[in-house]
Amino acid sequence: MTKSFCIKTNEQNVLDYLLNRIEEIDFPNLIYSKQKFKIYENIIIHYRGEKIKEFEEFLSFLLCEVILNFYEERMIRHILNFNYFYFEEYEKNQINQHCMKVMQSEEYTKQGLKQELIQNAITNYLQESSSIVLDGFVRFRLQEYLKYLDNIVDIAVNQFVIEKEYNEFINLLRIYIESKTATKQTLHLIYTDGESILLDEDKNIVTTSEKVFSAKYLSDISFSSNDFALNTLLTILPEKIEIHLIDEEDEFINTLKLIFEGRISICKDCNICRTYKLLHHAKI
Repeated sequence: MTKSFCIKTNEQNVLDYLLNRIEEIDFPNLIYSKQKFKIYENIIIHYRGEKIKEFEEFLSFLLCEVILNFYEERMIRHILNFNYFYFEEYEKNQINQHCMKVMQSEEYTKQGLKQELIQNAITNYLQESSSIVLDGFVRFRLQEYLKYLDNIVDIAVNQFVIEKEYNEFINLLRIYIESKTATKQTLHLIYTDGESILLDEDKNIVTTSEKVFSAKYLSDISFSSNDFALNTLLTILPEKIEIHLIDEEDEFINTLKLIFEGRISICKDCNICRTYKLLHHAKI
């Protein structure tokens, strides 16, 4: 039994990749060649064997690799340019990086969903056609995969906007700090179980400032000890903030380091640390 299939494209890097991969995979009973017909360069693959289903799976796998390696980023860029044209070019580049991170995350790599969407579309196409124009197939026959990418771009845009707003927030606080004079030499911040306790230079507990959160329109919003601690640090503006880490660093500690920069020092083993570690273990 013989079955033939023709892959059409004029992109040299894609042609080279296909020829190399066909050689590497070394599927049995296969003969292939590259020829130019009218508009396109063609890779023509002839299979002489009985395992037609395995041959189609081989083609599906091969074409899926090509789409992921050479077309996926272009499709993401197309979605960005069409749906999010109002972003600057450098912003689109950052969003594109977020897209790659989302798809490389464990949650998405374990699913293997995009490979399944692509291979299903290719398998269905192979049942009705003996040739494929790669550009046209990607543009018109991968609608489910395109929806998948559209969702990825939405997630990446949200991440980018949140990150941008966060950075703007940090910069505003830095400007505020630089415009003010420190009112205290040192404050100690004990960080345990995701909660903050402030001590003054004499190791007395500092009452956290709640004025900024007492407005009537904020009465239904709950704030953590970290929110009050940050507000107090911004109100008192100490020259030095010594953070005593009873637990590991997290987003709140990283935020403090970004806001107060050179004023921060981290301590994990002093009398204060040891005292609060004992208290922490006593609670467990």
